[in-house]
Amino acid sequence: MAGRKQFDVDAAVEQAMRVFWLRGYADASLEALGSATGLGRGSFYGAFGSKDALFRKCLDRYSSFYGAQYERALTAHPGEPARIVEAFLAVTLRRIADPAVPAGCLIAQSLAQLPMLPPDSGAHVRTLFDAQRARVRAAFTGLDAEDRVLDELATYALAVNQSLAVLSRADVPDAELRSVAALAARTAERTLARPARTG
Repeated sequence: MAGRKQFDVDAAVEQAMRVFWLRGYADASLEALGSATGLGRGSFYGAFGSKDALFRKCLDRYSSFYGAQYERALTAHPGEPARIVEAFLAVTLRRIADPAVPAGCLIAQSLAQLPMLPPDSGAHVRTLFDAQRARVRAAFTGLDAEDRVLDELATYALAVNQSLAVLSRADVPDAELRSVAALAARTAERTLARPARTG
């Protein structure tokens, strides 16, 4: 419409996501979000309703983008536990090495801040984390091990993944992060090979 400024919602959510990712929910002020999105306070509320609602949109955007990468990685090596874990963690290592995005992981950071998040956003973070765990667990389906062992291995892979993100924010060198990921892959292989040797 002539005379009306066009507003790119996707671009605004992308910029806001980076603010939340860099600062965390509590420190992502309305001023910082407004500056990043180019919106004044009135326009901000008109477009997104609230900071909480925008945060959930950002979480969904983040999870959709990286979730697709994780899905491809986890399904690329069926029946090979070490390669499954290696490929899963490689997605995180690539993101950590990408200078175009903030360090760490928006989901990991949000999990650490759960006590400070509004209830709806806290529940949303948990849902996204559970979906990630289910994705990892599904990649182990069909491996020769008890369900309990596969459940534990999925949780372990997820824990290492979150730890890599946290360590990256502490400027741990890339070589050390890759060493942790390689050890996790070997641990997955040894864990599932152990029953076969003793059976």
